[in-house]
Amino acid sequence: MTDPSRAVVPPPDVLVVGGGLAALRTVAALRDHGYDGPVRVLGAEGVAPYDRPPLSKHLLDRTSPAWLADDLGHDLHALADEVHLARPARGLEPRPGGGAVVRTDDGALTSSCVVLATGARAVTVPGWRAATLHTAADADALRAVLDGERRRLVVVGAGWIGAEVAGVSAAAGHDVTVVEARSAPLATALGEQVGGLTRPWYATAGVDLRTSAPVAGVAGTAVDLADGTRLAADVVLVAVGARPATGWLADVLPLRGGAVAVDESYRVLGATGPLTGLLAVGDVAVRRSARHGWVPGGHWDEALHGPDVLVRRLLGLPVDGPEATPYVFSTQLGHDLTMFGLPALDDRTTLLGDPAAGGWTTLWSRGDVVTGALVVDRPRDVGAARRLFARDDLPRVALPGADLPDDLPDDLRTLLRTSPAT
Repeated sequence: MTDPSRAVVPPPDVLVVGGGLAALRTVAALRDHGYDGPVRVLGAEGVAPYDRPPLSKHLLDRTSPAWLADDLGHDLHALADEVHLARPARGLEPRPGGGAVVRTDDGALTSSCVVLATGARAVTVPGWRAATLHTAADADALRAVLDGERRRLVVVGAGWIGAEVAGVSAAAGHDVTVVEARSAPLATALGEQVGGLTRPWYATAGVDLRTSAPVAGVAGTAVDLADGTRLAADVVLVAVGARPATGWLADVLPLRGGAVAVDESYRVLGATGPLTGLLAVGDVAVRRSARHGWVPGGHWDEALHGPDVLVRRLLGLPVDGPEATPYVFSTQLGHDLTMFGLPALDDRTTLLGDPAAGGWTTLWSRGDVVTGALVVDRPRDVGAARRLFARDDLPRVALPGADLPDDLPDDLRTLLRTSPAT
């Protein structure tokens, strides 16, 4: 809650740097909450805001972007006073009195309030000639190769994007091989034990999965593995993650793991505290959280809901309810995965259900605190897990192996009792 006794003066103007979901939601929230000052937007891709998840989930069956103006009803050009979708920011100079100067190729813009929402970029490997998938242009280029006769696709990386693209490509009749340096798919996100439960999905979907297979090099039409194996390909997709688009900020702001560190109000943290009139939200940021520690911005709900919190705090309006829970949804290889929370890879895991027989749920815990939940093909558990994390504090429970306490949340009690641990 904002202290009502402390008057907040809205900034004279706002400059939003970025042209994606977080940027659009920031502009929409400003107008929804009554801000009537001038708002300017600088984008980099040259196209209107669109939703990125369909780029991989619907690579071959959706040939145009999922425009956010259609999905969310926000018209960026109607909401902002100036919109420059092909004018990327090149530099930032915070001003001593607040705000910043943003440099572009054709000049500079000064604003009393700058919101950084430049998103992320796909990780590339120097010397590798291969495709990536992060933008609509990337999807167009990859689709042009795979939209037609049978092709050989090699995907480097069995993470969220790699698994999604492998699944839709194999379903379309292409020969797909996925190579992963770790010993299991999704090991970076879920840990090797839980990620390993997805391994059988690849063979069932007709995908050749090779784990513990680091790549030595990529030469466009071939992938050379460290053990000397060469995999021929018509197209190679490198899907080894994304990183905050902060290259233009590295010499200006103290970054945390490559991201812009912000407080609970999305104010950029300098060396001695929040910087006046400088905020960041979405993939570019990492948010300080009393509940989760530091929350990476690369969660869809951060870009969707974070801007509303940012604007409310900026304008001195109350923020009701708990903070947004980190959330990931993926459809891959014929399975639906929903993840809540931010578990550490060394947290205890509890498996509910039998992966060999159908849907299952994994809970992560640290002591008696549940830090995360992954639900696979169990729609009823999704609602229970969502409600479980819709609170100010992380839930404290006794997991299987101990008697269930009387004050156990009803959602988790139902989940545990109907899905015996294995």
